[in-house]
Amino acid sequence: MNYQIILDEQMLRSFINWLPDLQEGEAYYVSLLARSKYTDAIKSDKQQLKRFTSRKEDLYTKILQLECPYGAYTHKGAPVPQEALAIYITPNPRSLYNAMFGGLTTLAKCIQQQQRHVNPHQEVMSEIQRSKSRSCFVDFDFDHKSAGFAATLKEQIYACTGPSARVQLIETRGGFHVLIDPVSIDEAFRKSWFQRTAQLPYVDQTGDLLIPIPGCTQGGFIPVML
Repeated sequence: MNYQIILDEQMLRSFINWLPDLQEGEAYYVSLLARSKYTDAIKSDKQQLKRFTSRKEDLYTKILQLECPYGAYTHKGAPVPQEALAIYITPNPRSLYNAMFGGLTTLAKCIQQQQRHVNPHQEVMSEIQRSKSRSCFVDFDFDHKSAGFAATLKEQIYACTGPSARVQLIETRGGFHVLIDPVSIDEAFRKSWFQRTAQLPYVDQTGDLLIPIPGCTQGGFIPVML
């Protein structure tokens, strides 16, 4: 028995095709977590099980490689249950060059302060996560789900951005991520769209966020692109 990460292959492949093509020196950052809010077997939330970078063309294969035998992921010596797993990605590409520079600075400070127990790999991975390359999307995380809310949300978003905006909704276990291309905003809305959208009901977070990967597991739920 293996862990299942990919639950809807077609949805995952559609999502990967939708992601922006990467430029030189860019990569996507992916994180597989065990989350306590999905199971009582995990006591500390957001336990990092695996994180990596990927080119767009390698993303499906790299996610598939996470489907290792049950028990390969552990929490305090016990197998992490399937229902605890959730996998996330930064839809905005990361700059490996900026991360390299930031990583060198961070590691130099660790050496200066004689921090002998620092894991350099983890430090560099954290720098990659922080090193956004381009703002292809601004992400608004809506922490709400109810009948008809998705349609209402779309209407509210376009009222803030104008009808020409490129907007992608992703339904998640607890709500919706709304990804908006800032370059596509109508001229008449460019000074006000962000503030107006951020003030909509149920907005939990905004900006450059990790999102659950459509077609993959999020605590047993399958996120989908709408």
